[in-house]
Amino acid sequence: MRTLIVVPARYASTRLPGKPLVTIAGRTMVSRVAAMAAKAADALGDAQHVVATDDERIATHCRDLGIPAVMTDPDLPSGTDRALAAADALGAEPDVVVNLQGDSPFTPPAHVVAVAKAARESGADAATPYVRLSWEALDSFRLHKKETPFSGTTLVHDETGRALWFSKNLIPAMRKEAALRAAGALSPVCRHIGLYAYRLDALRRYVSLPEGRYEQLEGLEQLRLLENGMSIQCVEVEPDTIAIPGIDTAEDVALAERLVAEHGDPLED
Repeated sequence: MRTLIVVPARYASTRLPGKPLVTIAGRTMVSRVAAMAAKAADALGDAQHVVATDDERIATHCRDLGIPAVMTDPDLPSGTDRALAAADALGAEPDVVVNLQGDSPFTPPAHVVAVAKAARESGADAATPYVRLSWEALDSFRLHKKETPFSGTTLVHDETGRALWFSKNLIPAMRKEAALRAAGALSPVCRHIGLYAYRLDALRRYVSLPEGRYEQLEGLEQLRLLENGMSIQCVEVEPDTIAIPGIDTAEDVALAERLVAEHGDPLED
């Protein structure tokens, strides 16, 4: 096994208690994410997947469905810490650990495959995907930011794809936007997708480090790597068919079900 895909699934949620067991279009959220993880593991060919949970109800549900699951400490501070705990609980030493967030049930397996391969092959400590926004998508993103300014993250990277910075603000600023719009259909803005693949040694170092100053200010855990001189390879991917960054509220669940009805269920492709 060169890659371990971990789906952290914590029961407690302030806005949506028992979130992993919430049903979306007839399937629980955790079973949806695990199914995407299984597809990605099959595509990689030398990978395994596992749900890492802190609650026996989630573990039992997974086992009833034949989904691999391990119990982890409920006091772990993040899904990233839970991903490392899962690898240790399995006694695994993969080259790469992918943290596939348990509240992102529509993450395409192709995104998981892309970041796993990038973490293996780029020499970076970690890898993460992004979508380059069209001007139309950027306009919609800006409108969304006016209502919820801390939703959605953008990034900038160098010519090799190494991350320079991530922000809840829209970066980069564009002084001559009209000329850029006239030059092509794509803007220079990259919308970050919250999916990470870590080299195992880098993941161990990451969880041992204290929160960074800018990590705390922005609320972005990946800034801890950059603040400590670690590298992140950014990978451009195609936009999701159902683009919901994460499901945190009952309203998000209702939206997800409407989008499944509109676009079809990706698990039935």
